[in-house]
Amino acid sequence: MEAPAKSVGKDILNILVEAGIINDDQIQRVRELQQRTSDSVEHVLLQQRMVTQQQLGFFTSLQLGIPFINLRREGIKADAVKLLPESVARKYGVIPVEEKDGAIVIAMEDPKDIEAIEDLTAITTKRIEPVISTAQDIQEMIDLNYRIGGELEEQLSQIPTRYRSGSGLREARVSPETIAQAPVVRAIDLLIKQAVRDRASDVHIEPQEDRLRVRYRIDGILNEVMGLPLSVHAPLLSRVKIMAGLNIAERRRPQDGQITFDMGDRDVDIRVATSNTIYGEMAVLRILDKAFAFMPLPEIGFLPDILGRYESMLKTPFGMILISGPTGSGKTTTQYASVNTLDSVGRKIITIEDPVEYHFSNINQMQVNPTAGVTFATGLRATMRLDPDVILVGEIRDAETAQISTQAALTGHLVLSSVHANDTVSTIIRMIDLGIEPFLIASALIGVIAQRMVRRVCPYCSRPAGVSPDEREAYEEEMGEKRSEFIVGAGCNFCAGTGYLGRTGIFEVLLVNETIRRIIVKGADIDEIRHQAQQDGMISLWHDGMVKVKEGITTPFEVLRNVFSIS
Repeated sequence: MEAPAKSVGKDILNILVEAGIINDDQIQRVRELQQRTSDSVEHVLLQQRMVTQQQLGFFTSLQLGIPFINLRREGIKADAVKLLPESVARKYGVIPVEEKDGAIVIAMEDPKDIEAIEDLTAITTKRIEPVISTAQDIQEMIDLNYRIGGELEEQLSQIPTRYRSGSGLREARVSPETIAQAPVVRAIDLLIKQAVRDRASDVHIEPQEDRLRVRYRIDGILNEVMGLPLSVHAPLLSRVKIMAGLNIAERRRPQDGQITFDMGDRDVDIRVATSNTIYGEMAVLRILDKAFAFMPLPEIGFLPDILGRYESMLKTPFGMILISGPTGSGKTTTQYASVNTLDSVGRKIITIEDPVEYHFSNINQMQVNPTAGVTFATGLRATMRLDPDVILVGEIRDAETAQISTQAALTGHLVLSSVHANDTVSTIIRMIDLGIEPFLIASALIGVIAQRMVRRVCPYCSRPAGVSPDEREAYEEEMGEKRSEFIVGAGCNFCAGTGYLGRTGIFEVLLVNETIRRIIVKGADIDEIRHQAQQDGMISLWHDGMVKVKEGITTPFEVLRNVFSIS
């Protein structure tokens, strides 16, 4: 982190010109805009997109002789973070990096902000040694390094200890005054905010014999984030129920509800489910972040050739497209991304979902409600009378829904739905098992997608490394090439040491052509259909996964872990 000194004192614009980043005409424009708006030169440069944050930080470092650090690679010391309250870090947009020689090294976007440095000195009672980083990296590091643990413990300590969940089937009684207390409210808010920051899809609150376990599901894997005393179980669960509009007096029967949570910059929908266990009620909060609902098809993980095959299916005016895979394999995300590619202005699109997870404009969404007599089957019957062009059925679970969906596809509608099956060919057999005649399936079906979700290698700590013999052999057998090293994640701040950050899909797309239709009609078995589909160009889930391994997107371990059903 040594600072170069040859450009110290020079104007930042001149430094950028010397580096070939901007030209004289752009300098003139920056100065005119600065005089007109009274904004700083740096702000104008970024607003006009003449430089990136990374470039501005680096050349500001040259100008001031202050080190520039890459926070994505630089280790953040936990002891240093504890010296500055989170509220102060967010107020000034700074992050402590380390403490050395009696001073705190603090990353800032603008080290010329003397007022901020003076306030930081007064708050920490230590000398501040500024270094430069980008605003985006600083914000990400604040989210990653300020955890809820300490503040949550402080809030929980203020909850009266007489409200105990106990063990066995005994239930604690919690007064409305206790539930409404600020510590209880704040504690749940902290749990949810941290879960959203950590990209968790679910929060599990589970009473055990001796503690209350809290786990986040991140990238499909459950991670225990804390163990809490059982004394806070009853007030926390009651607060969750109130937020979700559930009956706090009902502790024996399962309940479902919904929360709209304000994250400050956006609202996040949360689906809540509670159920009784031998140690008391547990709750699962399903986080439905709209940021992930509007992903376009190319970002889900389709390779170009496979995406082309699938998009050709979506262009068909009528017929049935089925998506298969186990729970948590991303079927709903693919369905939403598919519907969003269709013309919602010129065509009437109706969805029947259980539940409606995300709301979309220009699309008519129906909620399954068995207590009111609205099932997938009855909803489909009603939908057929509403002049739809495209129908999305959340899931085909029974023979009646399968029958009506097939009839809809045969009568001029484009039907998208999902089926629980291992792969594309098994999906066809599953529809036959549900009582649909092979000749009807052959006539209605456009194609089938099977999919899984695998974790992506963290881009911030990826590196070549060896893998286990089983992983290497699996790759070499499928891809027909020897390889000693693969791209894996070493573990860093961004991926919480796991080596993975985010997920992507792996896909198998079966396009039903005339040859496949004839095989289905004559009652061929799974192997015959699969053999013909592969001859027609179908790439298996297993192969698509290994292609993504070759490209450094995921690892052989992830493919082995998720595509266990393919022989």
